[in-house]
Amino acid sequence: MPTTPLIRPRVFIDSDVFFAGSASPNEYSASLVILRMAEIMLLEAIVSQQVIIETERNLAAKMPNALPSFRLLVGRCLTIVPSPSVAEVAPHRGLADSKDLPILAAAVQARCAWLVTFNTRHFQPGHPDVMVLRPGGLLLRVRDLLAHL
Repeated sequence: MPTTPLIRPRVFIDSDVFFAGSASPNEYSASLVILRMAEIMLLEAIVSQQVIIETERNLAAKMPNALPSFRLLVGRCLTIVPSPSVAEVAPHRGLADSKDLPILAAAVQARCAWLVTFNTRHFQPGHPDVMVLRPGGLLLRVRDLLAHL
């Protein structure tokens, strides 16, 4: 019997979620579960170079013991895309806080259906092609997708 290939959802991971997943002492935290789902290829986790730099800088300053876990996750479960240029960000002006606009633009450029962040209010009014969710909300969506396979 032929099978339909599974199309992995493309999810853009914001630095706050990546930080929380890398530093989580709880194996069942939503942020770490999302990264583990990417590791076993249930999701395609996308980050921009900006997210990598920001997460590493924050971990080094606040939780340096989590840096080895962060580096392991970078190598195992992420697709890294270039950070968008100023010109690539400009058309998205007004769709998110100015500080977070490059993140939204990177998610749009990477054709991500979802952007996962703890700071959902920073991504308002948002982009029509990208749903912004907190980690727990994303897990509920993925669970629903898996239930319908």
